[in-house]
Amino acid sequence: MYNFIQKFHSGWAYLALLILVVAVVNAAIGFFSKKEFTAKDRKISLFALIAIHIQLLVGIILYFVSSNGIQMIKAVGMGGLTTESRLLALEHPLINIIAIVLITIGWSKHKKLVSSESKFKTFSIFYGIGLLLILSRIPWKLWL
Repeated sequence: MYNFIQKFHSGWAYLALLILVVAVVNAAIGFFSKKEFTAKDRKISLFALIAIHIQLLVGIILYFVSSNGIQMIKAVGMGGLTTESRLLALEHPLINIIAIVLITIGWSKHKKLVSSESKFKTFSIFYGIGLLLILSRIPWKLWL
């Protein structure tokens, strides 16, 4: 079961990141070209939100069943973690949760805004910062 969850988490990450990149690029293009915010733009951002939240749920499950998660911290303590194990056990989950919170805030804030420019700007900022945070904490050695 662990192997399936781990493979799904890694595989789904490609799709989630792709959709998030598309949402950020779409928002930036919409903002800079001053185009009208349409249902298509809302759906792109919503699909990114859903994909990232699915990734979060799978990641939380993986964190509690993995030897790289809570079990590693229990076994060696925080001081006994190596750089790579600290990334997997602490930095990756914590920073990605912060990123997903920012993405969710961006989605929530856009609903209260009226102008297309402010909606695109909100998505560009919140989804963009979330994307950068996620990219900063991907365990690239294990992923590529």
